[in-house]
This record gives sequence, C-alpha cells and structure tokens, in this order.
Amino acid sequence: MHRAPALAALLLLLAAVPAGAVTVSAGQAEAKEAARAGGCTPAKVEVLRHLVGREAATVFKVGCSEDKEAFVLVECRSRICTLLR
Repeated sequence: MHRAPALAALLLLLAAVPAGAVTVSAGQAEAKEAARAGGCTPAKVEVLRHLVGREAATVFKVGCSEDKEAFVLVECRSRICTLLR
C-alpha cells in the first residue's frame, strides 16, 4: 500500500516529459521567425539547451540556408524569442 504515493509521483513525472517536448517543438516555429527577422533564412533547427520549470527557456541553433556555415542562436522563454547571435 505504501507504493501508491511513489507510483503516483512517478506517473506525474512521466506525464510532464511530453509537455516539455511540445514546448520545444512549438518554440521551433517561433525561433525560425526570430531568425528570419535577423536576416537568416532558416534551414535546420537544433536544440542546444532546454531548461524546464518556472523559468523555462530553450536555446536553439538555427542554420541559415544562405551559407552552410552560418547560423544564429535564438533563446525562447515561453513564446517570446530573442535573437542572441
């Protein structure tokens, strides 16, 4: 009977994982828009860092299609994205 609270806590943790994944994929579209505003036509989008919690933030590396070596870094907090580089 003592396993029920531990099992409930585990299920809550597992349920939270997909929510973070949804946030990251939704942030990719916002990151592409920020890259376009910075003069980069977005190609490949990679997640460099993803922090969860009250101050959730994701840093994306957005490759530019104009130059194979060129990229910009975009930080998204909630749905507000800022061009870093």
